[in-house]
Amino acid sequence: MNIQIFGVKKCFDTKKAERYFKERKIKYQYIDLEVKEISKRELQTIITAVGINELINTKAKEYKKLNVEQIRSSEIKAELLLKNPKLYKTPIVRNGKKATVGVMMDIWKEWEKEE
Repeated sequence: MNIQIFGVKKCFDTKKAERYFKERKIKYQYIDLEVKEISKRELQTIITAVGINELINTKAKEYKKLNVEQIRSSEIKAELLLKNPKLYKTPIVRNGKKATVGVMMDIWKEWEKEE
């Protein structure tokens, strides 16, 4: 498994994801979205796995400020995500071409079984 966890330090769900993999001694790479951005290519892989709308946090202040609910184009939404990391729902857990958004322990367990 090649696990990447994208999140922010203050997010309790991100901490849950880190704890899940630590407890099972599964190596992972943590990427703090407040420090480092998701690359365009990584974002495209995640969008393919979960869909663009799953990635957007509709409760974020930026969601209303940027008027995201009015935008229909996936390309424009992707550009907004790249430029505004506070729009992401976290954690985003990626395993190669597979990805989850939020705490999805059932899916992570399936990934373990596949190894």
